[in-house]
Amino acid sequence: MASTALTSIPLASLPRLSQGKVRDLFELHDASSLLFVTSDRISAYDVILKNGIPSKGQILTLLSAKWFEVLASRVPGLKHHFLHLGPPTTPGIVTVEERSMLRGRSMTVRRLKIFPIEAIVRGYVTGSAWTEYEKTQTIHGLPQPEGLKRCEKLPEPIFTPSTKAELGEKDENISPDEARKIVGDKYASRIEELALSCYKAGAAYAEERGIIIADTKFEFGLDEETDEVYLVDEVLTPDSSRFWSRADYQTGRDQDSFDKQVLRNWLTENGLKGKQDVEMTPEVAEKTRARYLEVYELLTGDKLEDVLAGLAQ
Repeated sequence: MASTALTSIPLASLPRLSQGKVRDLFELHDASSLLFVTSDRISAYDVILKNGIPSKGQILTLLSAKWFEVLASRVPGLKHHFLHLGPPTTPGIVTVEERSMLRGRSMTVRRLKIFPIEAIVRGYVTGSAWTEYEKTQTIHGLPQPEGLKRCEKLPEPIFTPSTKAELGEKDENISPDEARKIVGDKYASRIEELALSCYKAGAAYAEERGIIIADTKFEFGLDEETDEVYLVDEVLTPDSSRFWSRADYQTGRDQDSFDKQVLRNWLTENGLKGKQDVEMTPEVAEKTRARYLEVYELLTGDKLEDVLAGLAQ
């Protein structure tokens, strides 16, 4: 396995604003930007595991940076929060040791007001969407065509938002109408438009590289000065998306995913689903890392070690 997983971010030079399941957010001296740092923590069934996945934070950060570039070139009018990898280069902001620790797992982003909904887009009927469809022929309460099979491609991608829960709480599926009540009609319409456009552009790019994006979660923020909606957070990573191999895809059955499914399966098989203070076995951690690394290389065409070697120290 690669080096030891970094499950906590020892960054004393900057004030920590928040800590999520995977990311820590730090305040920069420039009030208009923040430092977004991705740890190697991993969660499953809304519980953070005791140990992490080595290099996971770098994989997610570098893949997101790639996607911001791709989507900006393919989605007209898209604005996003990504400014550059790593903290600002101004001397004295972080120590030499901290800068080394942050290499490949941090990015400087615009400071925005985050909308309190998850913008989920589904292109295939799978997961909780399949469970609902089997019972009611709906997804998030939206009627769907009759006769769909498990993991079948939907006629058109659909916007199926959820609430954005606090750490330790669970997101809840909501309808687009309920999302409008939370953020208002104007912003809900723009979020839905951008989420669908980003999904379609990302899915087309991934298909060219042998990957199906079955569904994904986007987040958006507001620049209150310009009243513009921005794409924020991570984008189209194995943590936020369900990736399948195009070559292996078959309708009517579950697919092998490039994500944390290895971990979820292990937790379920061992009666550990949803339990606290669980530590993965080295084998489960390595298999999970291998899946993340594989999809990173397929989507970017790069080797992680080569990209990291090319980043400024």
